[in-house]
Amino acid sequence: MSKMHIRTGDKVVVISGEYANGSKPTIGKVIGVSPKEGKVMVEGVHIVSKHVKPRRQGDPGGIIKTEGAIYASKVQLYCSKCSAGRRTRVQVKENGEKVRVCVKCGEEL
Repeated sequence: MSKMHIRTGDKVVVISGEYANGSKPTIGKVIGVSPKEGKVMVEGVHIVSKHVKPRRQGDPGGIIKTEGAIYASKVQLYCSKCSAGRRTRVQVKENGEKVRVCVKCGEEL
C-alpha cells in the first residue's frame, strides 16, 4: 500500500478489531503513519509494553507503555457533524485546492 486515506493529525474512529467497541466507538488522533506497511498509530489505541535499555549514563531504563501500529483499513476518518466514522471523497475548490469531504453530509474534514 503506497497511498493512504489517513494522514498524521487526523481524528479517526476504530471500526473493527479488538479496539472497536460496539456501543461506544474508540476515537483518537493519528500520531504516526507507515504507508509502506499500511499501518497507523492512533493515540490511546493498542497500547504495548516496550523494554527500553538505558543508552547513556543517567538514562532510565525499564518497561514503558507506548502506542503500537494497527492496520489502516481498521480505521475511518471521524466526521464531527455526523458523529461517526465516514468515507471521504476529494473535492476541488474554486482556487484549485483539494480538500477531503464527508460523503454523507459534505462536511470538510
